[in-house]
Amino acid sequence: MPLIRRTALLAGIAALAATSAFAQNAAEWPTKTLRIVVPYPPGGSSDIIARSISQSLSEALKQTVIVENKAGANGNLGADFVAKAEPDGYTMLLCDVGALAISPSVYTKLSFDPSKDLRGVTMLAYSPHLLVVHPSVPVSNLKELVAYSKKNDLNFAVTATGSAPHLAGVALERASGARWQYIPYKGGVTAIQDTVAGQTQILMNGMLATLPQVQNGKLKVLGVSKSTRMPLIGDVPTIAEQGVPGYESGTWQGVLLPRGTPDAVIQKLNKALIAAIRAPEIRSRLAGQGAEVVTMTPAEQDQFFAKERARWATVVSAAKIKLD
Repeated sequence: MPLIRRTALLAGIAALAATSAFAQNAAEWPTKTLRIVVPYPPGGSSDIIARSISQSLSEALKQTVIVENKAGANGNLGADFVAKAEPDGYTMLLCDVGALAISPSVYTKLSFDPSKDLRGVTMLAYSPHLLVVHPSVPVSNLKELVAYSKKNDLNFAVTATGSAPHLAGVALERASGARWQYIPYKGGVTAIQDTVAGQTQILMNGMLATLPQVQNGKLKVLGVSKSTRMPLIGDVPTIAEQGVPGYESGTWQGVLLPRGTPDAVIQKLNKALIAAIRAPEIRSRLAGQGAEVVTMTPAEQDQFFAKERARWATVVSAAKIKLD
């Protein structure tokens, strides 16, 4: 047999063997501990959901599942870590997918491209933003807040510059004619804490993490950023019905994996995650905190991400927000 022909044959056999081994590994997956990376500090919406499903996911996959917080750079530090991880399904990113879609427009030196380096697995939950103020602010609705903001200095706490709550605040400010100063924090937990303490007066943040402070009277809610009212707080009007038609924002918690992860692994993880988040006790607990279970196929999540990236790029450009 000619050398070239024999070399090609051997290469083909090697490739076939590698493909077969790859398929077998995917079929046997998982065989070791899995890690859910939350790119924010503990206590936020993504962290709450990750810890809510980790035990159920562990039982379904018959492997230990740990939650690891890798906060920094508005979630980009943890996202970059996962984007560069081995594409074997053992390192997942659970984050606000909408916030991740904003990053390419805000950060000029982003070390990864989420559209190219990450792959959607499924969405898990949606929690609208709550517009809240410190109880000392003498307003009871959006109209009064806008009027008050034109005569008084107000500090608006945001989870980070260029974050989803920040851009939601910018969009609201522009649409309503309000005026306030943005104060960036390193995560929603500290933003909430300072607003509760009165260091800042206004906050827009995910309902899941913010509602407890409303329920205990430490924050006053003025509106919800959903197209329809939330049954849990049915007496709270939407921002849209208070003079800002079409206004909607919120946090979309979803799971992503490094691009190149085998489809068989993605599909298996998709099914396990959806089963975990739809478990009656978890669904009920999240609903009681203001989050709705929303699931998607991997393709649907990738489409959602592309749409959100284009949507927020327009807002970022108009607001001229750029960071290194």
